[in-house]
Amino acid sequence: MSHPVPPWYKQFWPWFLMGLLMLSISVSSTFAYLAVKSADGMVQEDYYEHGRAINMVLAKQERAAELGLSASLRIDPLTSDVILDLEGGDGFPERLDFELIFPTQDDRDIELTLEHVRDGRYLGQAPDNLRYRWYLQVQPQGDAPEWRLVGEGRFPEEEAVRLTPGRAAPDTDS
Repeated sequence: MSHPVPPWYKQFWPWFLMGLLMLSISVSSTFAYLAVKSADGMVQEDYYEHGRAINMVLAKQERAAELGLSASLRIDPLTSDVILDLEGGDGFPERLDFELIFPTQDDRDIELTLEHVRDGRYLGQAPDNLRYRWYLQVQPQGDAPEWRLVGEGRFPEEEAVRLTPGRAAPDTDS
């Protein structure tokens, strides 16, 4: 006695194997779509121009060292007041550009203007609840600032952060 063999479309294994194939095609297509459509925030499209700007950044920091500039920065954890005491140099600019650069996500970067109050002291207002580690940059406000000070801070912090002409932060613009 032989059993009649059912047609292929009524058997389990062909459907199981085709299901695995369709599942792998749909999953890989989804991942390919996500890879093409989502931007990688860490990769810069203008890497060549960015690389050429490094010499300009180094010149700004060398100029700050020549002037003997340094600064002490404190951000009050309760009021978010930014207090910067600039030391050295001949005169004090009326305004400073202050940048808080988040190390991994450029859309979280913050730019502030600090106003000169007296004798090298500058004040500004940071966003509330500033958290995590940040690269810090300070330079005179204007199209072609002469010098730049950099540092690194972790907030909220009661202690003052020291800004120097060193190379602690990557450049975000030329």
